[in-house]
Amino acid sequence: MEREDDVLRQIAHNNIALQRSSLHLIEKISDLTKRIDKLVSLFEEASKHIEDVEEQEDKIKSLTEKLELLLEQNKEIAHGLLLLDKYIRGKSEFENINPKPLRSL
Repeated sequence: MEREDDVLRQIAHNNIALQRSSLHLIEKISDLTKRIDKLVSLFEEASKHIEDVEEQEDKIKSLTEKLELLLEQNKEIAHGLLLLDKYIRGKSEFENINPKPLRSL
């Protein structure tokens, strides 16, 4: 009978130890779950910021394309103004030359 009591006490002791270990494990799993939730939230926030950055990059790309187009237009206008200046200078030089009257034969 004493042996049975010892076995029952050992079983009860082991059962209590198992419950403590289970409780400790449940607490750790709960802590881990909270940390994973925080990590997921961090990734979600990062994802939102990446979308914002991508939108800004698209806006910058669009603006860059418009500026490049404007630059090309400015180059064409400058080239046209230079040609116009050459034309005007050439015409005024031609007009400044005094024609010599032809001698009569």
